[in-house]
Amino acid sequence: MSIHPAPTPAHGPTAFYRHLYFQVLTAIVLGALIGHFWPTTGEALKPLGDGFIKLVKMIIAPVIFLSLVSGIAGMRELKSVGRVALKAFGYFLFFSTLALILGLVVANVVQPGAGMNINPATLDAGSVADYAKQAHETTFVGFLMSIIPNTMVSALTEGSILQTLFVAVLFGIALTLVGEPAEPVLDLIERLALIVFRIVGILMRAAPVGAFGAIAFTVGKYGASSLINLGGLVATFYFTSIVFVLVILGAVARLHGFSILRLLAYLKAELLLVLGTSSSEAALPNLITKLEAAGCDKGVVGLVVPTGYSFNLDGTNIYMTLAALFIAQACNVHLPIGDQLLLVGVAMLSSKGAAGVTGAGFITLAATLSIVPSVPVAGMALILGVDRFMSECRSLTNFIGNAVAAIVVARWEGKLDRAKLEETLRGNAPLRLK
Repeated sequence: MSIHPAPTPAHGPTAFYRHLYFQVLTAIVLGALIGHFWPTTGEALKPLGDGFIKLVKMIIAPVIFLSLVSGIAGMRELKSVGRVALKAFGYFLFFSTLALILGLVVANVVQPGAGMNINPATLDAGSVADYAKQAHETTFVGFLMSIIPNTMVSALTEGSILQTLFVAVLFGIALTLVGEPAEPVLDLIERLALIVFRIVGILMRAAPVGAFGAIAFTVGKYGASSLINLGGLVATFYFTSIVFVLVILGAVARLHGFSILRLLAYLKAELLLVLGTSSSEAALPNLITKLEAAGCDKGVVGLVVPTGYSFNLDGTNIYMTLAALFIAQACNVHLPIGDQLLLVGVAMLSSKGAAGVTGAGFITLAATLSIVPSVPVAGMALILGVDRFMSECRSLTNFIGNAVAAIVVARWEGKLDRAKLEETLRGNAPLRLK
C-alpha cells in the first residue's frame, strides 16, 4: 500500500485564491507592510509565526520516523539501504564542500567587508555571547553523544532530527531483519503514516497565518532600513545562493533529465512557506509527499530527505564561509590560504546537525569561528542585525538542495519514474495535498 494518499485528479481549474502559494504570498506581503508601517504591532505578531513553527515541529518527528522506517523496510534488503545511504552521503559531502568553496571564492573576489575598518575591541561581544556559549558547548564528542536519545520514545518527543533518524534507521533495519513476522507492524506503520500526513494537510491550512506573523515580526523588529548598512553582505549572499541554485544545481538537474526552474515552480508553495517562516522544516512533510508524487521512490525519499536536513545544508555552508571572511575583512584580519582551508574543514564538521531551524546557521558560525582564532567571534555582532534576513535565503537554498538530492539519488538507484517526473514538473499531473 502507498504511504501517502494518491494525488486527487483535478476537476476543473481551482480558483487562484484557494492555492496555498497565493495565500502564503499574500500573507507575506501583508505581514511586511504591517511590520514596516506599524512596527510595534508587527513585533506583537511574533506568536503567530512561533506557534505555526511549533505546530510543524510537533509533527516532524512522526513524519521522519514513519517515512524512514517504511522506506527502509520497503527496500526489503539491507544491501539496498546501505547503497542508497552511501550514495546520498557521497552527494551530500561533495555539494556541501562545493558550497563552502563557492562562498570562500565569492568572499575573496567581492570582498564585501573590505574598507569597514572595524576595531574588534569596540564591538558588543555581549550581544553574541549566548550564541558563542551554545557553540562552545557543541563539541564533536558532544555532537556524537547527542545523536543517542535517552530512550527510543524520547527520540520522538525531544525535537532532535538526528535522534529521530538514529532510532528510525535502527527500527527500519530491525523490521527488515525480522522479515515476514514483522509485516503486520509495517502495515500498521503505513496506516499511521496516512493519518499523520492527513494531520500535516490540516496544519498546512494555518501556513498563511504563520508566515504573516513571522514576516511582520522580522520587519517590525529589525526594519527594512537595517539592510542598508550591511546590504553588501546580504546582496552578496543572495547572489551567491542564486548562482549555486541556478548554475550548479541547475547543471546537476539538466544532467539528470529535469529542469531546476520547473522543479522550483512545482515547489512554489513550499518555497514561499520556507521564505515566510525562515525555516525549511516547515515544508519538510509536503516535500516528501510531492517528491513521491513526482515519481521518486518512497524508500529513497524517506531516506534522503530527512538525512539531508541534517547533512546537506548548502545554504548554511555558503553563509558560513562568506560571513566568516566578511568579518575578517571588516576587522582587517588577513587570512592566509591555509587558514581559509582550515575554515572550510571546520565549517564542514560544525554544520552537521544544524537542521533547518531559524538561528542554527548563526550558532554554527560561532562554533566555526571559535576554532579558527584568527577571526574574532565578537565580529559576529556586525551581522547580528541582518542575520534574520539571511536566514530565509539559507533555508531556501537548503530546501532546494535536498529536493534535488532526492531526485538525483533516485535516478542513480534506477528508482525514478522519469516520465512521471517530466509530466508532473510540466504541470500535467496536478497534486492536491489533503
